[in-house]
Amino acid sequence: MKKRHIYLDYAATCPVDPRVVKAMQPYFFAKAGNNMSLHSDGQRANEAIEEARKKIVKAIGGKNGKLIFTGSATESNNLAIFGLAAVNKEKKQIIVSAIEHDCVLNSAKSLEKAGYKLDFLEVDEKGRVKLEQLAKMIGKKTLMVSVMQANNEIGTIQDITKIGEICKKAGAYFHSDAAQSFGREPIDVEKMGVDLLTLSSHKIYGPKGVAGLWIRQGVEVKPIIYGGGQEGGLRSGTMNTAAIVGWGLAGEIAIKEMKRENKRLLNLREKLIEGILKNISGIKLNGDRNKRLTNNVNISFGGIEGESLLLELDNHGVMVSTGSACSSASLAPSHVLMAMGAGAERAHGSIRFSLGRWTKEEDINYLLKILPKAVARLREVSVL
Repeated sequence: MKKRHIYLDYAATCPVDPRVVKAMQPYFFAKAGNNMSLHSDGQRANEAIEEARKKIVKAIGGKNGKLIFTGSATESNNLAIFGLAAVNKEKKQIIVSAIEHDCVLNSAKSLEKAGYKLDFLEVDEKGRVKLEQLAKMIGKKTLMVSVMQANNEIGTIQDITKIGEICKKAGAYFHSDAAQSFGREPIDVEKMGVDLLTLSSHKIYGPKGVAGLWIRQGVEVKPIIYGGGQEGGLRSGTMNTAAIVGWGLAGEIAIKEMKRENKRLLNLREKLIEGILKNISGIKLNGDRNKRLTNNVNISFGGIEGESLLLELDNHGVMVSTGSACSSASLAPSHVLMAMGAGAERAHGSIRFSLGRWTKEEDINYLLKILPKAVARLREVSVL
């Protein structure tokens, strides 16, 4: 009998939508010109890039700013943090939430070593940042605040608009990493008060290798990559035309289908949560039950290691994650769950199930059938 293959790790990366693949194909051969070239092939490539840029900018309400194409969300976050710091050397305080992605945390820590004051914004037991603490912490010397719209591990959605208001009042720049939320949650940079916004392609069924940083008009940053002067000098390097075209379409599709897809995923998410709560004891749902991404379920299973359960499920053809895919090779407990006060044992026993465009109800039914048996079997042999 053919082994099942059920992919429930969409938060790590998404398969590329076939519609996106089709749109990209001409730019690998027939339309493969360099957009910096003056000939007609080059100009056609440039037009395709600019059309994709317009689609992404429209999707976030970002007409009062510019979108810089980068190679990854990690690069975008680095450009936002180091680029701002290079221009605004008189302000030496940076505030980041304790549950940011490692690329934000490590960039901020690098600046701390260079003499900046780094403050971490705490979160509550559901992963929500403490706005009262931010209001007390922020001041005239604050260069920037960085808080992601939705967490990649637990799916908790932050009140970005309120954070934006606090930052504006204090005169600090506000950066938000929206890699997980773009295409899943409404984004309006004007209403949210965001000055710099990180976006990603492969989280919304576009290709890997392309992402972006939206920068509000009047906000100055310095490049971290130098070369031929592409992207107004802010990100040099030959443009990845095919990937950019693919991302533009992926973003357009995601926004168009977001309401319907969120409703479908919410039903599947709740079915999964309820099924686990009903059939397995000694578990804990991590993150806010309601204010979370519709495709995210993060559960801590008491008495077992998350890695063991991941491998057990993999043997049954189900692909899940123990947390952020970027740090899954690390033996350290999730910094997100630790910041929420979960403790090392609970953090080590966590599994992230993330649903997506090709997740079906029968997939959830199958998972709910094998999961209780897998947990029981591992608990029998566990030393915990």
